[in-house]
Amino acid sequence: MPGTPAISAANQYTPCVTDAARTIRLVVADDVLLVREGIQRVLDTYPDIDVVAAVGDLGALLDAVSEHRPDVVITDIRMPPDFSDEGIQAAARLYTDSPETGVVVLSQYAEPEYAVKLLERGSKRRAYLLKERVSEPDQLAGAVREVAAGGSVIDPRVVEILVSRAKPETDPLAGLTPRERQVLEQIAQGKSNAGVAAHLYLTERAVEKHINSLFAKLGVGNEPDVHRRVAAVLLYLSTIQP
Repeated sequence: MPGTPAISAANQYTPCVTDAARTIRLVVADDVLLVREGIQRVLDTYPDIDVVAAVGDLGALLDAVSEHRPDVVITDIRMPPDFSDEGIQAAARLYTDSPETGVVVLSQYAEPEYAVKLLERGSKRRAYLLKERVSEPDQLAGAVREVAAGGSVIDPRVVEILVSRAKPETDPLAGLTPRERQVLEQIAQGKSNAGVAAHLYLTERAVEKHINSLFAKLGVGNEPDVHRRVAAVLLYLSTIQP
């Protein structure tokens, strides 16, 4: 349904209440001039969001992040130089070069592969929205605030595509043990097996057993096309939608 609010990994998708004294610094990247200028003008109406740069290609985006150190980047997927997956490449680079910078991918493509690549190192500070389904300015501003606060926003249509083959008619997490749910929650935060083990005071071997078990129960153990960890995380996110 167009305009349906996106799923938020931190509670539900609702406009966040931010500290009035804190301004979110934002960089916008889209190769289409009218699109990036339009995004900037829309978000300039929000006093807690400051668009510090608007650029049209991957190189300019990375330079703007280096110069301005924004809290959040809004980026299209396909931009110069190759019009392939430059927005996803930028998100991957930022995990290492600027881990505190959140990324909102604003795309016209509901392609599972793009969402998998965006979320394969965790959903924290990441959002994937479809341009055609952002029907109100508050949806985009709300996603920016959510990501800046460390949360995650995924459009429900993308979730449906990714989990349709694995998701049962009932609660997909109903068969998990409490410990398996805890492990899955930690995976959703982007933790490695070692990180999960440290947080839950388990051995890495025990974590691996829990992960293999929950993969099997969720029906993603033999998924050839979807990264198993991402599919499991999206199933988890799908259970907390409004």
